[in-house]
This record gives sequence, C-alpha cells and structure tokens, in this order.
Amino acid sequence: MSEEVKETQVAEETQNTQAAPAEEKSNDDRRGGRRGQRGEGRRGERRNRREENKGDELLDRVVTINRVSKTHKGGRTFSFAALVVVGDGNGTVGVGYGKSREVPAAIAKGQLDAKKHMFNVPRVRGTITHPVIGHDAAGTVLLRPAAPGTGVIAGGPVRAVMECAGISDVLTKSMGSPTAINMVRAVVDALKQLEEPEEIAARRGLSLEEVAPDALLRARAAGIAEARKAREEAAAEAKDGE
Repeated sequence: MSEEVKETQVAEETQNTQAAPAEEKSNDDRRGGRRGQRGEGRRGERRNRREENKGDELLDRVVTINRVSKTHKGGRTFSFAALVVVGDGNGTVGVGYGKSREVPAAIAKGQLDAKKHMFNVPRVRGTITHPVIGHDAAGTVLLRPAAPGTGVIAGGPVRAVMECAGISDVLTKSMGSPTAINMVRAVVDALKQLEEPEEIAARRGLSLEEVAPDALLRARAAGIAEARKAREEAAAEAKDGE
C-alpha cells in the first residue's frame, strides 16, 4: 500500500508541475493581451487627437529671425529672436516675439506668444471695412480697402499679417520705419482700429444706411450671400457623402 501511495503522490506532483507552466503562460498571454489592448487604445486616442487637430490648424509665418549677441565678462553669447505671425485665415490673427539660443525654440516661443495675443479683424468680402493708419514706435502703415481681385499689395512683413488674417484684397503703404517689427506692429495697430458699420452707427446714434456707403452695404450683402451659398453646398456634399 505504501508503494501505491508513493506512486499516486508522484503522479499528482508531476501533473501539478506540468499544469503550473501552462497556467503561468495563460496568465502571461492575458496580461500581454491587456497590455496590447491598452497600448492600441492609447495609440488610437493619440491618432484621433492628431486627426482632430488637423482641422484646427493655424497658419503661421516667420517674418524675420535676428541673431542677438551679448558680451559678458566670460565671453560673448549668441541668441535668436523670431517674429512670428499666426492666424486662422478667417479673420483672426496674432503677432508674437520669441527669444532663445536655438532657432526652433525661438520660433516655438513666438508662436505661443502670437496665440496669446490673437484678435478678430472686421472684413467685407476679403477686404477691410474702411481706410486706416496704424502707428507703433517709428512704424507707420496705411491700409485701404480694395476691389475683389486686386490682391494683397504689400511688402513681406505686411503681407504675412494679411494672409494669416484672411484678407485677400487690400492696398497698403509703409510711411515710416522699414524695420520688420515696427511695420508688423503698426499693421496690428491699424487692424485693431477697424470697426464694423453697426458699431459706428450705434456710437453716433444714426442708422446703418446713414453711416455706411451704398457700395459697402452692397458688397457686404454679396459677401453674406456667398457665405450662405458655400455653407449650403458644403452641407449638401456632406449629406451626399453619408
């Protein structure tokens, strides 16, 4: 009987030894599957966030990059200053200035600064609402409305601001310092002075027809009709795609 008991115990130990690795392997497989599912979920979320951000991308233009040197007791150090314009191309724009010892870092800081100082620009069919002159330091810039098809008649720094703001037809003239930062800040000052016809009429206590010229009202009505037609066509295309 003792030998039979020993043989039975040995058989049970052998079965337990063989079953343990199988259980460990199955547990590892389950853990690995959970890890893979978690990893795929995180990657999928990041991918979805990137796809969502693509639709909200902003236009950015690097106007100028200056190298700045400073002399200290231990020697001379160099850094870079980047002037960046950021906008959505649909009436919102901002200008930022960033400094760093590396060019990419300076541009990134300039973009962040520009996003913090974004503002809305009144427009009528891709142009500004009325003539305006902007001043900042030694910079002076004149902006005038233009007919559709005129284009952006401006130099490099001013053109960058107009493109990011979504202004496609405008006449500009720099009447002050040709330095890029002065010109850009003067343009920003001019754009911030622009007003909608309703604001001017409310401030003066007059009707819209008494304040705004007929040409401006007709252009504005045509722009509203074009925007409504574009929205309807986009909605129809989306419906057909579904």
